[in-house]
Amino acid sequence: MGAHRHGGRASLSAVAGFACNQGFVFSLFYMGANRAFGDGVLSFERADLFGTLLFMMVSFALLRVASPKARGALLARPLLWCYAVLLVLGSVVPALSGGSNSAGLVVEAALVGLPAGLMLAAWGRALGGLPLARALPAVFVGSAVGATACFAVATVPVVGAALVLKLLPLGSAWALKGLSRPAGDGGDVLAPASGGAEPTSDGSSCGERADGPAKGEPAPLSLRALLATSAEREQTARLSLKMAAGTVLFGLAAGFMETYGSDPGMASTPAFPATLLLFVLFCVAAMQLLATGGLDPEGAPSGGGPADASADGSAPSEPEGPLDGVYRLAVLVMMAGFLFVPVLGEFGVPGEAIVLAGYLGLSAVLESLFLVMARITGQDAALSFARGFTALFAGEVAGIALGNVIDVVSGTEQTPYVVVACAGLAALYACLFLFTERDFRALSVIAREADRFDDACALIASECGLSKREAEILPFALKGRTGERIAAEFFISKSTVDTHLRRIYGKCGVHGRQELIDLGERTERRLSGR
Repeated sequence: MGAHRHGGRASLSAVAGFACNQGFVFSLFYMGANRAFGDGVLSFERADLFGTLLFMMVSFALLRVASPKARGALLARPLLWCYAVLLVLGSVVPALSGGSNSAGLVVEAALVGLPAGLMLAAWGRALGGLPLARALPAVFVGSAVGATACFAVATVPVVGAALVLKLLPLGSAWALKGLSRPAGDGGDVLAPASGGAEPTSDGSSCGERADGPAKGEPAPLSLRALLATSAEREQTARLSLKMAAGTVLFGLAAGFMETYGSDPGMASTPAFPATLLLFVLFCVAAMQLLATGGLDPEGAPSGGGPADASADGSAPSEPEGPLDGVYRLAVLVMMAGFLFVPVLGEFGVPGEAIVLAGYLGLSAVLESLFLVMARITGQDAALSFARGFTALFAGEVAGIALGNVIDVVSGTEQTPYVVVACAGLAALYACLFLFTERDFRALSVIAREADRFDDACALIASECGLSKREAEILPFALKGRTGERIAAEFFISKSTVDTHLRRIYGKCGVHGRQELIDLGERTERRLSGR
């Protein structure tokens, strides 16, 4: 019961903090002016967003090349507060610099883009530390709350209300501190997800140590070996590549639309309040679909495991995964917007607002998918976010650039519709031929099995009366981590780890590591039979 209350508090903190992060990002990207490099025909529209996305990609690249220790330092609690302060300062640069000069654009992009990317990765790690049944709803509820705050500011004329949005990063950093763990003398760090195989000091998962097992020591057992068949591993690798390609094209479509419907000096997204309203409604529908699509709110995935899958990884008779219907809905909204732009634009229907609402919904779905991929592959969720958003933002940056090129080259009244057509084709191709609904379903079902490992650990800890620290060590013991590696993970001595392991064995009624792993497997089978 105490663990359940703690999980509820963590989920509430995650929702509130992620809402602050999303609200700030929405206001930064879409509630300012369309600022451009240059003047006249050769002006480069949405240069502010273009530069911010580039610097966010730089921060993601930094995380990807950093060692696990350096990555932990970059995501440590003290630096998160520094990032929050930089975001607040960067968001007020337009007012201080006069709005559209090139120097101000570059400074703002650097001050905002670098810390924004690191904060987003920190949220990936924080959400990755929760069970999927709590993390996925937190993404949609947090996004909806952040959008609601932006909608209130955009529609209710209150003096100084916009300042509240600029201060949201402070709330985001405050929430992240509650999701961090003590790191000895190094300050608090966000703990990597415990539901997947942890990266070792060289970045590989626990079953893929670059230095090999120690002399006389058996190779550690990975989470993949416990949960996945070789067919599922091959399928996951193939779907990961398709997901990356599809994510780039969805970003490309969004980038095209950034140059549509607004000129330099105007509001960057004139119909954004309508977008926010549609997006909130989308999130409400998404929560309903999650509730009926395989996520038990108490944390236990329901239905559909690998036993229902065929040998080649396809699963025509499987029930839907938790994200299938949400993905379908996001794509449907986005494609409906592309239709409304040319057909109903003259009647006042803001087709671009519908497209953007669909894109924001799709972004939330992709964020959830990045968490799912981290759980399946055993990757640090911060790295999963970094890789996924690099693909999404690379496509968006390319779309903004190509949209500006088309605008300069064509220079006719039909140019906006050419841009919309290109955007629609990119999104349609991604949905039909790259990352299809069936691919999404396959990943969702595999993820459901990976999440069952978390549930098995929680059930063993509850039934056997493990202490908080013992419950934290249990997943690493079940995944075959050596005492030395567990000690390094928690910044404690190996003798302390050995003491905890002996207590775990005693409380669980087993006589060693292999019997403990057998207990974990039996518990997982018991859960899958519910």
